[in-house]
Amino acid sequence: MARKAEPGAQCPSGWLVIDKPAGVTSAGVVNRVKRLMDMGRRDKAGHAGTLDPLATGILAVALGEATKVVSHIMDDAKTYTFKVKWGEARDTDDADGKVTGCSEVLPEAGQIEALLPQFVGVISQIPPDYSAIKVDGKRAYALARANEALVLSPRDITVHSFELTDSGPDWATFEVNCGKGTYIRALVRDIARELGTLGHVTVLRRTVSGPFEEPMANSLDKLESLGHSAALLEQVLPVQAALADIPALELTENEANCLRHGQTVATPYTGNGLVCAMQGSRLVAMAEADGVQIRPRRVFNF
Repeated sequence: MARKAEPGAQCPSGWLVIDKPAGVTSAGVVNRVKRLMDMGRRDKAGHAGTLDPLATGILAVALGEATKVVSHIMDDAKTYTFKVKWGEARDTDDADGKVTGCSEVLPEAGQIEALLPQFVGVISQIPPDYSAIKVDGKRAYALARANEALVLSPRDITVHSFELTDSGPDWATFEVNCGKGTYIRALVRDIARELGTLGHVTVLRRTVSGPFEEPMANSLDKLESLGHSAALLEQVLPVQAALADIPALELTENEANCLRHGQTVATPYTGNGLVCAMQGSRLVAMAEADGVQIRPRRVFNF
């Protein structure tokens, strides 16, 4: 369990899994969490993957030493459920934007299901104009708001599964499991185009983010109701909760000290790739194994 930092002490380290409400930015959630935890300006916090203001669901907030493994979580697959309205395009590709076009074509369920296999696997996607992609040092959304012309480059993304879960005359709901960098709004834009119509996202929810799932999530209202109490700290998951997919390797005290000082350590472990170097229940480092030795990649200071 994370320990609440007293004035001048180290800030808590670990993960708070938030069920982000609609209408709040991801950065805004992080700021509210920092206030809840009495974290100072120099205390580190961040999130593992932006959610649009319209979106709800899993936002994993890293505190303290957990910020060192944010990139690992961002590389993990994520699952989204969402609803689409057909026949209308918006400049943001979601319900928060302005209407930019209309179509009388409303696809049927059979047409949608027949198309979805084309959007599974490694596919090319152009991010939405209203995205955080940088263009000549500026965010694309800032240029879009200023009505400046945008030419965003396509990028490869991976969609593991794409399922139509329900549909009506002018709407449909879906569930997608996808990899890093996937924009659901762009998927909807491109699917609508292939169906000969227009469309935009009206509801978007992230249900899984790497090892974090809905039952682990807390609402901001619940956390704020706990105040500065031990019950709040009990909601902080350990740093290694984000590393459940990495093998754990037990170290001696001497080996752990070597890794903490950036030195490689010989090991009988014959595997290759990332390992969680542990000394008892304490996470020492994320380390790289080559079958002979391990070398530290991220060292943790607890």
